[in-house]
Amino acid sequence: MALILNPGAYQKFIRPFLFLLPPETAQSLAEQALKFAPLWEALSFGLDYNHPALRTDLAGIALRNPVGLAAGYDKNFEVLPSLTSLGFGYVTGGTVTRDVRPGNPQPRVLRYQADESLVNAYGFPSKGLDHAVTELEASLPNTMAPVVASVSGLDIQEIVTCHHGIEPYVSAVEVNISSPNTAGLRIFHDVNVLTDLLNGLNECRRKPLFVKMPPFPSSTRTGDGADARALILRLATLCAELGVDALTVANTQPIQDARLAVGSGGLSGKLVYHAMLRMVSELRTAVGDSVAINAVGGIFSGRDAFEALSAGADTVQILTSLIYRGPGVVRSINKELSHIMELKGLKSVSEIRQTS
Repeated sequence: MALILNPGAYQKFIRPFLFLLPPETAQSLAEQALKFAPLWEALSFGLDYNHPALRTDLAGIALRNPVGLAAGYDKNFEVLPSLTSLGFGYVTGGTVTRDVRPGNPQPRVLRYQADESLVNAYGFPSKGLDHAVTELEASLPNTMAPVVASVSGLDIQEIVTCHHGIEPYVSAVEVNISSPNTAGLRIFHDVNVLTDLLNGLNECRRKPLFVKMPPFPSSTRTGDGADARALILRLATLCAELGVDALTVANTQPIQDARLAVGSGGLSGKLVYHAMLRMVSELRTAVGDSVAINAVGGIFSGRDAFEALSAGADTVQILTSLIYRGPGVVRSINKELSHIMELKGLKSVSEIRQTS
């Protein structure tokens, strides 16, 4: 049990075995383990860290803590009960597409182990909307935290259909307009197209809507980089103007790597952490307090989470740290975060940003 609950023990005894395997093979093995839901329910008492100061709110959704799971881990909502047993404040499943998609050819995931980072070029492999709904209907009675669904598609109608089909089963929907691994998504970086998409979603939506933003370019010194940064800030303010409830900041950073079948992918983990902090701060300035911000990118510790919240985030999301540190990382982050808050005399998560 200690090997699962303690991140240090996981890194020493379990991760070396998993990292002997190709990344997707290791992920499949982890997913098989997570399908034993009664085991994880039994372990939940040791994985949760319940502290009153951590209780918070995201777009009206009550959370036991501000640490969420980012989209991309449970792509088809097949292990939700187990993931919600790990102590998360909320869990994001998907990304779901309307139709079945194979994603990009393999190899499509790489580890940058020395930097505790990953590169993925999945390209939205999905078993489709109908499968996701079936899994949600079966899983929701056994979940221990709010569930957010990530959806996407290559045109407005596909995304609207996917959103409307899955919204009744989740607490909120996160629309991914920014995966660097999926050809065609850049169309939604056009202000007019994004306007049409958000208007289409607003016509019928009943629950909070999140938008997952593209990252700032790795360099803004050139004219192209500065223009791209300005466009992203404009997209963020447009989301605020059209009633989006939260921005997830940000998607993976585009990177070239010839070892991937498609030659490029999205970088996540510690290598993007400082860029994420800067972007959270700038987007918070741009949108004011009208929109919540979910910070995602390289958060491994309570100190990391505190810095992201101080920069302007309302919650944080993790994924790469779960792979590198194991299931106990959620408790570890929450425990350290609560201790930092106690030392600073902060009684709620919302006070972190107010005092920064």
